[in-house]
Amino acid sequence: MRPTRRAVVLFMVGVPASVVLVIATPDLWAFALAIVGGAALLVGLDAVLVLPKRRLFCEVHTPPVLYVGDADDLIIDFPATRWSYPARVEVLCDVGGSVLRPPPLSADALPDAPTELAVPLVAERRGTVSIDRLWLRWSGPFSLMAQQRTDALEREIAVLPNVRAVRSAALTFESRNAFIGLKVQSMHGEGSDFNSLRDYVAGLDHRWIDWKHSARHRRLVCKEFQAEANHNVILAVDTGQLMSEPLDGIPRLDHAVNSGLVLAYMALRTGDRVGVFGFDANVRLYADPIAGVQAFHRVQQASARLDYHREETNFTLGLANLSARLARRSLVILFTEFVDTVTAELLIENVQRLVSRHLVLFVTFQDSGLSALADAPPRRFDDIARAVVADEFIRDRLVVFERLRRLGVLCLDAPTRPVGIDLVNRYLAVKRREMI
Repeated sequence: MRPTRRAVVLFMVGVPASVVLVIATPDLWAFALAIVGGAALLVGLDAVLVLPKRRLFCEVHTPPVLYVGDADDLIIDFPATRWSYPARVEVLCDVGGSVLRPPPLSADALPDAPTELAVPLVAERRGTVSIDRLWLRWSGPFSLMAQQRTDALEREIAVLPNVRAVRSAALTFESRNAFIGLKVQSMHGEGSDFNSLRDYVAGLDHRWIDWKHSARHRRLVCKEFQAEANHNVILAVDTGQLMSEPLDGIPRLDHAVNSGLVLAYMALRTGDRVGVFGFDANVRLYADPIAGVQAFHRVQQASARLDYHREETNFTLGLANLSARLARRSLVILFTEFVDTVTAELLIENVQRLVSRHLVLFVTFQDSGLSALADAPPRRFDDIARAVVADEFIRDRLVVFERLRRLGVLCLDAPTRPVGIDLVNRYLAVKRREMI
């Protein structure tokens, strides 16, 4: 138990005032003594009425897992204290690992009713987060004396790739036409695989009319096609140093993993096969393409093994290795990052070799901070210099994208949120146009 700041201020004001009063008017010594004694009495009474440590109980419930970039709550339950006076308890969690430090929060410990406090935990990287200890502090009715207690927790929580976007997409995937919650994507009537026969209506292509079945049914019927399935979709993820840099508080690598998992679910649902490839200075991971929605957890486990590395990416080694592993034409979705046209030269050269056999979708994530610097109103000379440099980087990115498009590469410079929406729409466009 210790005095609070209010108690210190009370004595710092009361004692000097009493001394000055006695020096100025010695006959008022009794009144001055009453001031000091009253302050001491209030402090002592508050020490008696403060909630004892043994009467404050709390139960801590940690979430089973954390997902990168999303907030999950650590729940602290305070049972009824069975004490005469309520207490305002200040709570602070001591955490370790790549997680934002929770702010100090407070909850009321009531005599006759339980209370609950939710502490938000936001993980910034995949791995493990530790909840080391819990700091609790509360004061008496007059806020003059305070109790403090430290509860050791020593708990660990695994941080996984964010699959909540996949779950929300799965809820909207109730029919074979509802590929995404934003709009309906129909795959019927296009493609090269025969699906069914339907009655002919005005506006359909005359080449689709099946004359043999029309003669048999004595009415015009036409063939309906669907997009071809069972393609290989490879999530090729750059795990080098540029992908470890944070973007909107989360490393680019985790943005790539989150978006790739949304796409993987959609691709598996439509009948394609999904594989995972990770590389930087060396090839870190290769998971063979697999089919079936039930295999999604294997894609998720493979993506979780994509670790952060501080090495420069070797595109020659990585993309050549990937090309040697793929025996059939595939859709290669390359998640990577570059700085300017100079550093992108080797990237473009190796992507050109890959696109000669496969369809490549080149994916990067927009840096909102870079655009903000370029568009910020100048107030000082330094602001102008930053805006010029940022604009040059943006122009270099546009030049690289244009060179890749001329090589036949599909390019996507997407925002980090909503996760995977633009990527899935681009994938569906590729399926409709039978580009693989």
